[in-house]
Amino acid sequence: MMSTKPSSLRPSAEEPIRSPEAEIFGRPERGWRRKLFTVIFESDTPAGKTFDVALLLAIIASVVVVMLDSVQSLGRRYQQLFGVLEWTFTLLFTVEYVARLLCVERPGRYARSFFGIVDLIAILPTYLALFFPALQVLMDIRLLRMLRVFRILKLTAYIREYSALGAALAASRRKILVFIGAVAIIVLLLGTVMYMVEGPGNGFTSIPIAVYWAITTMTTVGFGDIVPKTDLGRTIASFIMLLGWGILAVPTGIVTAEMTSRRVREDLSCSRSCDACGTPGHGPQALYCQDCGARLSES
Repeated sequence: MMSTKPSSLRPSAEEPIRSPEAEIFGRPERGWRRKLFTVIFESDTPAGKTFDVALLLAIIASVVVVMLDSVQSLGRRYQQLFGVLEWTFTLLFTVEYVARLLCVERPGRYARSFFGIVDLIAILPTYLALFFPALQVLMDIRLLRMLRVFRILKLTAYIREYSALGAALAASRRKILVFIGAVAIIVLLLGTVMYMVEGPGNGFTSIPIAVYWAITTMTTVGFGDIVPKTDLGRTIASFIMLLGWGILAVPTGIVTAEMTSRRVREDLSCSRSCDACGTPGHGPQALYCQDCGARLSES
């Protein structure tokens, strides 16, 4: 017996899954631009995966070249080789950037996106270095392009956790800002006190310098470039160190509490109640009531 399912509802084998890039930047309907879009943006296809892997290897290689060139002994010995390699990578990334602009329906939106800006910054330093040699160091920003590795590894299992962390940080931003403000007031007061106690003779030449010392001490970094010399100064420093231990745990506690609260709200929103005794709070996978033992309904 033939199926009566409309053919329009059947998935097409030639139609790839619509990617977020297709929704945001626009995917051409046909022609060479459609094929180019599939290779560059559709990482579900074999060609797309190959392109992403090759691009990732090129990014890593270009950053390694920049790092090796920064070593003076290697830079002087292989200056010509590093120069040729850098221009090769720059031209390669330039072609890739232009290809991305050509294969999308809304190139302006891609150019203003995060990765579009990163792609542009990745090629600009080499060209600008012709006129401003000091800007060549900025070519290390290509490391940001390695974020594309998430498209290759398909870390879908972690996307939900990243979203949960971002939501918790956004919900806790006011508490964290208030906490940072309180810490800023504390280090300003303690830095001013240390400036009065130690003075310029012991390295505390100004209040900003003393505040810098208070910040490094409270965060338990302690570079050691400035240290108190008087007994009173050491006592204040000891108090700041002990205070820093407790202060560093506060932001973590705020975010953790928010994440726990969101998890509890999500669990309650999908919990079920027992039809026999009315006890709430049963998870979606529970089969029996935790209070009376009656079997829970499937709904």
